[in-house]
Amino acid sequence: MALLLPINNILPQFGQNCFLAPNSTIVGDVITGDDCSFWFNAVVRGDVNFIKMGNKVNVQDGACIHCTFEKCGTTIGNNVSIGHHAIVHGCTLHDNVLVGMGAIIMDLAVVHSNTIIAAGAVVLENTICEPNSIYAGVPAKKVKDISGELVKGQIERIANNYVKYAEWYKGS
Repeated sequence: MALLLPINNILPQFGQNCFLAPNSTIVGDVITGDDCSFWFNAVVRGDVNFIKMGNKVNVQDGACIHCTFEKCGTTIGNNVSIGHHAIVHGCTLHDNVLVGMGAIIMDLAVVHSNTIIAAGAVVLENTICEPNSIYAGVPAKKVKDISGELVKGQIERIANNYVKYAEWYKGS
């Protein structure tokens, strides 16, 4: 069973049809929408500030979501995939965002809708990522615009697939 802990008497709140892997950890002021999934060894710590997520957010294996005390919470929109071992910290991710494996997004950064953060990219504090773009590198820079076709083919496909994968585990 997933580790769910209250912080200052605040327990995580989940929407409908969410999946929590048995060794995921979700604590404190975390509120999710529907069809979210938290995979193996994912850590979501709403202990020092809030974490709010929309619908169809998947937090993949080993990913960490956190925030900064008295500075910034973390807000995540709908249809967001947070790749394996990514770190999302005190920032805002709008709708239809794909955070690649091992990427890091720092405090007060904003990733606008329909954007991909490439695997291993580091989005520095206060960076604003334009919509409909791919960001890559250390530090992350815009490398190209993306089409609506790529948004559907990658970002939406992955978010929808993780809803499907979660159903496989619920039936076990």
